[in-house]
Amino acid sequence: MVSQAEPSASPQIEAVRAEQVRLLYANALGMYATFLAGVAIAALFVYQGVMRPWWAAVWLGVMVVHISIRLLIRRSFQSSPTAATDWRAWANRFTAGAGVAGITWGIGGILIMPPGRFDLQMLLILTVTSIVYATLSAFASWFPAFFAFEVTSIAPIGIWCALQGDTTHWVVAICCAIWLPAVSILARRHERTLARSLTLQLENAALADDLRAQKVMVEQASLAKSRFLATASHDLRQPVHALGMFIGALRSHRLPPRSVTLIDHIDASVGSLDSLFTSLLDISKLDAGVVEGHPVHVPVAPLFGRICRDLEGEAASKQVGLTVVPTALAVRSDPILLERILRNLIGNAVRYTQTGRVVIGVRRLGAHRVSLEVWDTGPGIAEDQREAVFEEFYQLSNPDRDRTKGLGLGLAIVRRLSEILGHQLSVESRPGHGSVFRLIAERADPGEAAPAPAEPIALADPRPGLILAIDDEAAIRTAMAELLRSWGHEVVAAAGGDEALAALNKQGSQPDLIICDYRLQGEDGVAVIRRLAAAFGSEIPAILLTGDTAADRIREAQASGYPLLHKPLAHARLRATVTSLLRQAPQRAGTPGPAEA
Repeated sequence: MVSQAEPSASPQIEAVRAEQVRLLYANALGMYATFLAGVAIAALFVYQGVMRPWWAAVWLGVMVVHISIRLLIRRSFQSSPTAATDWRAWANRFTAGAGVAGITWGIGGILIMPPGRFDLQMLLILTVTSIVYATLSAFASWFPAFFAFEVTSIAPIGIWCALQGDTTHWVVAICCAIWLPAVSILARRHERTLARSLTLQLENAALADDLRAQKVMVEQASLAKSRFLATASHDLRQPVHALGMFIGALRSHRLPPRSVTLIDHIDASVGSLDSLFTSLLDISKLDAGVVEGHPVHVPVAPLFGRICRDLEGEAASKQVGLTVVPTALAVRSDPILLERILRNLIGNAVRYTQTGRVVIGVRRLGAHRVSLEVWDTGPGIAEDQREAVFEEFYQLSNPDRDRTKGLGLGLAIVRRLSEILGHQLSVESRPGHGSVFRLIAERADPGEAAPAPAEPIALADPRPGLILAIDDEAAIRTAMAELLRSWGHEVVAAAGGDEALAALNKQGSQPDLIICDYRLQGEDGVAVIRRLAAAFGSEIPAILLTGDTAADRIREAQASGYPLLHKPLAHARLRATVTSLLRQAPQRAGTPGPAEA
């Protein structure tokens, strides 16, 4: 009975067939409607005296029985966990029920046909054909079910009309013979159209699932790349960090001029490495979500002026014009992050423009927004590369990876910072003519005052202090101790918490400052600092150092509340942080050792 039950049907075809069968059982309204039509016909015939009440009761009783059975089957289908996989059996059950319903109207209609009342006969025939046509939308999702109902309800009545022998009934029989295949063809087309629609839905759903799977794969690949970069970055930062501190310590010695020159060259190479690591760290911080914007009133003109003063030498050396269009507008943004964005955009424009000029200005966009724009006459960007330039390490004109042309991280950072600030970033370009980058931001209220710059506070040089340096790598401990001693401090170096406690207990002194690596062998730098503070019974100023760029580690380290510095660390920055913390530290009356546990 189920013509579509191909033994080797594909999973997609099986799913379509299962959905067709589900639609058969989706609506029970047609059963109630046909029963009410039967009640109306029986009541009319009884009223007209052409049908005995008991015979009407029998006919309606048969209808009630088969409708009740079909409703129970429908409920079983809806609660069956195997309805989708066992769709053939459920389709056969429904088709059998449809055939019984058709017999009730076809054979039953002949049995209740009032003799000699052509008007009532035509009313019954029109009722049956109307019911069949009404079930087209409900049954045609599965053609065998509709065909079973149609044939069993119309064919008997058509045959009965043909057997009456008169011309009028013969015309009705011919109409039934024409109507039957016409409606069958219509139902068959309806089923095929529905099957194609369901197939397209399943294909679209499969494509959506595949797209989600591909997205998950891309995200996992991105996370794997980030983990690799974080691990590689940490391992590379350690020796570079130690090298930077050794250079700082060497600078405190009297050296021949030739040695100083060599140290300068070494320092420049370390600076290049530091630039790469800093860019990687910026990406990691942005991915970690630890960078937050604090919007304030930011006048645009001073910001443009400061950036262009820093770049005018590079522009002049290439004979590239660098022009700022005067403006009195201001935006609501984070001044530090906004300057980072504009420095990248303007710096790229100057770097890649060989002839012509770079123009920076602001354009009003209505009453509440402005567009900060950087125009250049550089080589331009092809349309198929305008999204790629915002990806990490992507550079258009640097196939040999010349580090003097940047690292390909600037625009990736720009896009992330723009998203943090809620600014809209776009680019337009014509290859061979130049590009324009636009940053659309909220215009600041003209009546809002810009924050006043903080007055510098004169501080005296700090006194020399006892500094505890903790790192699990011997080269870094040695370099740290040499550098700190060259600044006049006393240093205790240790590889971990136990060694630090033992050394301080032996010396009988409490450190004025702790400099601790965040990731130690088997220990957590924050836990070590807190353990030492508990041993001395008081808080001790501390600095965390880390070579990690993993997002979760950055979040954990920053959540500790201790100043976090990233390796490789410029010795000048370390010295500034040490100086600041020692100035804030109270003068100690004595130097007690750690409390005995």
